[in-house]
Amino acid sequence: MTNKIAVMILHGAGTPGDDFAVEIIKKITERFRKKAGAQAEGALVFEPVWWSKIFAAEQERLWERVHMDTDLDYQRLRGFTVEFLADAIAYQPASVDDNNYDKVHELLAATLSHIEEKAGKDAPLCVISHSLGSVIASNYFYDLQVKQSNIGTRTWRRIKNTPLENGETLANFYTMGSPMALWSLRFGGFGLPIQVPAPNLHHHHPEVKGEWLNFYDKDDILAYPLKNLNEQYQAAVTEDIQVNAGGALTSWNPLSHHQYDEENAVIDKMVDGLVRTWQEINQ
Repeated sequence: MTNKIAVMILHGAGTPGDDFAVEIIKKITERFRKKAGAQAEGALVFEPVWWSKIFAAEQERLWERVHMDTDLDYQRLRGFTVEFLADAIAYQPASVDDNNYDKVHELLAATLSHIEEKAGKDAPLCVISHSLGSVIASNYFYDLQVKQSNIGTRTWRRIKNTPLENGETLANFYTMGSPMALWSLRFGGFGLPIQVPAPNLHHHHPEVKGEWLNFYDKDDILAYPLKNLNEQYQAAVTEDIQVNAGGALTSWNPLSHHQYDEENAVIDKMVDGLVRTWQEINQ
């Protein structure tokens, strides 16, 4: 019986199906098994967060209405832009009760509750996030670490008082195609990042080093490096890693934004971190 690692996966902007994480889970599981060995079988406990379902119906209605009696050009690129902006705007914090920010974070809290039941209350947590999902994950853990007054009623009701659900065991954070640099403009001096690993991780797993790897493609107009934003990001982000995401039709243009989970260099780096964390908690 080995200690387990909790792995939460957040998709990016848009409306994928509820099976969006099937392929990346398969790839990570296979490569983790090869690198960690048979003794690590079942060590990773995955939980995807299908957060866009909260906005999907209204976004579809919006798309229909803006096309009503209108012939718009650049349909594919326009769809890509509208999906990203619609989700980003809908997610923004609001002062009204029952807001989308709280609804999305409630879903993250429920996901951590589910994963805690399977992985254990103090299991190290790895968060894999793409695009807007990286902003959502960052906001969620920032509220837990720094500004609990931001946490809404719905979210508070979902959080049980365990180390994992309190964000205390966050060990690894992987951001793919992240627009977090753009979000930093909301704050003076580009704001403060979350701490990775979490400040209290050493109380539960002093042997775990943790890491924050930020993957970006230079052709992806929504993704940017993070370390140079300010001194705090310089310290928090382990490494900005440039990759070439996508195939012949997408790797050279903005559509590379959707291809990070198909890039071997990205998968291998994340698996290396998971194997290292597993070895640290089972040495």
